Formats: sequence, structure tokens, C-alpha cells
Amino acid sequence: MARLSALPRNAVSRTAPPPRSAWTELREAPGPFVRSRPHLVLIPLVLVAFLAAWEWVVRFWSIPAFLVPAPSTVGGALVRGVQSGLYLTHFWVTLYEALLGFCIAAATGIILGALIAQFRVVEQTFYPYLVALQTLPKIAIAPLIIVWFGFGISSKVIIAATVAFFPVLVNVIVGLKTIDAAKLDLMRSLRASRWQTFRLVTFPNALPFVFAGLDIAIVFSVLGAIVGEFVGAQRGLGNLILQFNFSLDIAGVFAVLILLSALGVALHLIMQAVQKRVIFWAEPEEIINA
Repeated sequence: MARLSALPRNAVSRTAPPPRSAWTELREAPGPFVRSRPHLVLIPLVLVAFLAAWEWVVRFWSIPAFLVPAPSTVGGALVRGVQSGLYLTHFWVTLYEALLGFCIAAATGIILGALIAQFRVVEQTFYPYLVALQTLPKIAIAPLIIVWFGFGISSKVIIAATVAFFPVLVNVIVGLKTIDAAKLDLMRSLRASRWQTFRLVTFPNALPFVFAGLDIAIVFSVLGAIVGEFVGAQRGLGNLILQFNFSLDIAGVFAVLILLSALGVALHLIMQAVQKRVIFWAEPEEIINA
């Protein structure tokens, strides 16, 4: 107690300074900020070098635009399509199909994965059928889904959910089964019920794996929506790609592919941000390795 009383009065109240934002670090010390994050410079440099090489090869070898258009031509097609509203109209359709399919796949995968991981009889009964369903190529069953549910949005949502379902299911099962036995012994010693153990220990422990599956599934849902639009659709970016192919508008095809790439990257970044908010206690390495 004497040692504590000898401390300065402001020693106890002294706290660590709040963490600075990345924008503040960039303004105060741009040199060290860039050196500590070289990827912020390398990513745009690689893109610029790739586009410059692509433009030079197309113009030097006089490659026809209906085979490989120059990046400048693709950029012009992208700007015209966005300004006319054509790309955005089809973009929102594909985004709606992908997100709705992802939500269905996420909810179904988490619920079914939890049942399989918690009850062995459920795993032994249903898991072989789920594996058999996963081995079926989705492009093969897509025409059947189109026939059963029509050319509207519902068939594309079902295809997107089917493609995105299995990554969520597998990661949920692995996450729920990967738990320290000491934690389970502690809950048993406290006479916790199965639901309490699942809610307080098992499921929080599995969240890094769950989000790893959701991160994959949200990208797969976009692929599923595009597959459905290829097979049969009246709207969507996949249908737009087919129209441009028929008219040999290859610059328009590349422009749509750029939109799809931007959509996939944006959904991935959003999922990463949600993951950091929800499982803030996990280390970054643990999240990535999951």
C-alpha cells in the first residue's frame, strides 16, 4: 500500500493515447505511412502497367476490336453504358439476385451446419446427401431450375443460393467442431445446458470459420446469379453479356466484366468490414487462417 501511495497523483489516471486513423497518419507522416503499407502503391502501379502494356500490344499489332479491344475502347464503352443507365439497370438486378441468394444460403448453411455439428445422427443421415448435391455441377442443374421456377428472378436466386450454400455449411461444421476441450469441460462443471454451451462458447468460437465461409459464399452468389442469367433470363449482367456477344460488342463485354469484378471486390470488402466489427476479439492472423 505504501508503494501505491508513493506514485504520482496523475499516474493512475494516465491512459494510452487513442489510436490514430489511417488518414491522420497519412497527413502527418506520408513517407513512413507509405513505407509501412507498400501495397497501397503497388496495387495501382501494377494496374497501370498492365493497362499500358495491353493498350500498346493492341495498337502495335493492330488487333481487331471484335477480338481484343483496347483499354481506352473498353473505358469508353463503360462510361457510355453507365451514363445511359443500361449497365446500372442490369447491375441492380444481378446484385439483388446475388444478395438474396446469399442470405438464403447463409441462413440455411448456418442452421443446418449447427444441427449437423451438434447431433451426430443428423450428420450421418443428411451429410452424404449434401455432399452428393455439391458434386453435381451447378451449370447442369441450372436448366432444370429455370424450367421449374421460370425465367424470373426466383430461379436466379435459387441458383445463387445453391452455389453459395456449401462453403457456409462446411465452414460452420468445421468451426463448431474445432473447440478447446477445456472450455467444454468448464461449461460441464458449471452445469451449463447444451444451448448455453452452444450460445456462450461453441458458436462464438466458430465465428472466424463462419465468416470465412460467408466471405467465400458472397462471391459465389454472384457467380450463381450470372450462371442463372446465362441459362435463361430477361435482365441482369449475365444476360447483357450474352447480348453483347451476339452483336460482337466485345468492348461492352469487357465493360460488364469490369462491373462484375468491382461488385465482387466491393462485397468482399463489406464482408471483411462486418467481420472485423463482429469478431473484434480475434487476431487478424486467426481470421485469415480460418
